[in-house]
Amino acid sequence: MPTPPKPFTVLKSEKKSHRTKAELKQRKNGEESLTTGVALKARLEVKRNRVAYKEFKRLNDLLGAIGKNDAIYETIINRYCLMIAECSDLETKREKIFDSATILEAKLEERGGDASFDELRQAINDISHIYGMMIACDKQVQSKRKMLLDIEKENIMTIAAALRSIPKKEEKSSNPLLEALRDG
Repeated sequence: MPTPPKPFTVLKSEKKSHRTKAELKQRKNGEESLTTGVALKARLEVKRNRVAYKEFKRLNDLLGAIGKNDAIYETIINRYCLMIAECSDLETKREKIFDSATILEAKLEERGGDASFDELRQAINDISHIYGMMIACDKQVQSKRKMLLDIEKENIMTIAAALRSIPKKEEKSSNPLLEALRDG
């Protein structure tokens, strides 16, 4: 797979390129046409969620540093931040469920031989139910993580694809006189 072309800003900062001024101008115009020039904004639901908003600010700063905090990516970045918050919430709930199971197991051990068969059976039932809830939380977290990974891949590929869509070479303008002679 060939290396993607360097963005105009990189070519400009290197101050060494085999490209002509016309090619560089075309590259710059092509890159500018792929952005709106409007900065990312957090949606209301992101602002209301502490974890999501913290992630949004972090990503906005990172994207701003590379000049990609454009409103064109706003929807996906907001969705990504909300999913990060949902994962965090599910992980917290899973830990609480695990703590409950640990407490129940400790109480069962305390009772030991004093517990009746029905009490033991009920405690074991409760523990297995709690672990079932943990597994359900884990499945949800895993599916959310998969979605996050897909968004991360797509977001990176979208930026790379935008850069790849910029023509590397200046378009040759045709000479109308030569065209007329060839057709004739």
